[in-house]
Amino acid sequence: MAAGRQIIREVIPGSIAEEMEICAGDELLSVNGQPVEDVFDYRFLTQDEEIDVLIRKGDSGEEWLLEIEKEESEELGILFEEPLMDRYRSCHNRCIFCFIDQNPPGMRETLYFKDDDARLSFLQGNYVTLTNMRQKDIDRIIRYRMEPINISIHTTEPDLRTRMLGNRRAGEVLAYLGTFAEAGIGMNGQIVLCRGINDGDHLERTIADLSAYLPHLGSLSVVPAGLTRHREGLYPLEPFGKDEAKRVIEQVVSWQKRLYPKWKNHFIHASDEWYLLAGEPIPEAETYDGYPQLENGVGMLRLLEEEITEELADRAGDNRERSVSLACGMLPGVFLEEQMDRIRRLYPKVQIRCLPIRNDFYGERITVTGLVTGGDLIRQLQGRELGDRLLIPCQMLRAGEDVFLDNVAVKDVEKSLHIPVVIVGSEGQDLCRCILGEERQVHYRRRQMYEQDDRSDRGTPERR
Repeated sequence: MAAGRQIIREVIPGSIAEEMEICAGDELLSVNGQPVEDVFDYRFLTQDEEIDVLIRKGDSGEEWLLEIEKEESEELGILFEEPLMDRYRSCHNRCIFCFIDQNPPGMRETLYFKDDDARLSFLQGNYVTLTNMRQKDIDRIIRYRMEPINISIHTTEPDLRTRMLGNRRAGEVLAYLGTFAEAGIGMNGQIVLCRGINDGDHLERTIADLSAYLPHLGSLSVVPAGLTRHREGLYPLEPFGKDEAKRVIEQVVSWQKRLYPKWKNHFIHASDEWYLLAGEPIPEAETYDGYPQLENGVGMLRLLEEEITEELADRAGDNRERSVSLACGMLPGVFLEEQMDRIRRLYPKVQIRCLPIRNDFYGERITVTGLVTGGDLIRQLQGRELGDRLLIPCQMLRAGEDVFLDNVAVKDVEKSLHIPVVIVGSEGQDLCRCILGEERQVHYRRRQMYEQDDRSDRGTPERR
């Protein structure tokens, strides 16, 4: 992307832009006399019914000033070379728990890019630390109502946050939370919990402090730090055990009981990993307040069970014959086996093998499904009876591509295991229909992943 230039990649047929003879390769110079820094300037400035758009033609270099009348908020029909229309802002932190620092060498380049861009928080649901922001950025979020903004908070103790994030601004920017709340900007918060660092009494203080921002801070999740085997030279962190997981759940439930009567919002949520690690039942659906933190792994299993229940409710079952295998991470294996039993009871001749995959690539401490790699699938499933199809959840793959984190493609797995691979959508309905060999309408609902979805490597990260 040419720095600071808004080059048009495509014009949608039948749109206002096509009618005004705007073409791919043209450059947007300004709207209403104001320069367009990024997609939010563009969206905000083009909302009015009457706008002036200055275009430089790509073929001749001529500048056209177009006076456009349209419906309020009607799109012009222009797609740009970069969806963000600006360089991505890279992370300047040195977090002691950073997952990207724990990637092994030799992976694809996008897996090493660290974004910390509030605009991606709005567009894609990414979490940001606020350390990359100045007052003008805060003012802009408020002016354009870029909400909800998802914020990685971790702790409200300024000195501790500074140490955890490895950034001298990490403590002072906590004041932005109050600024957003006063302006009525919706927020979601995240706490990555590190054993012996920000848990226990520190977690108690953090929840207490953040609950003061209700209702503007609408939800707060607690997730355990992911620890791979590639931590040489990094801050020494220890994994949580069953007893520690139970204590985290107890803290979360205690605060839910305090806050719900007043706010009708449980506010604080533990991710599914805590319940599986502790051997505790997943909370009921109403506890999740509509699942605002689904992509953070909060309530995914409960929602999956609800969707499977809904799908099976009106089925009488039959004697169809099928034989399939379902791969998953180690942690949800028991839970998924229980769900498969429900299908087996209705369809006794359907054979379903639930196959938890040990994570050799990242290390056995990594047990979630979304970090299972193609190489581990191949090595652990070769020679095993898999039936007619191998089903894999879409969370294992990069968004929009049939490729795993280790750059192994789905077709490579099929070739090595001599079996067709079927990608299962994120909804329980699709899982059932996929197992039963029925027509599907696939929807992907991904957990917050460890790779920037929007091809950050295509633009140069902004350095300040």
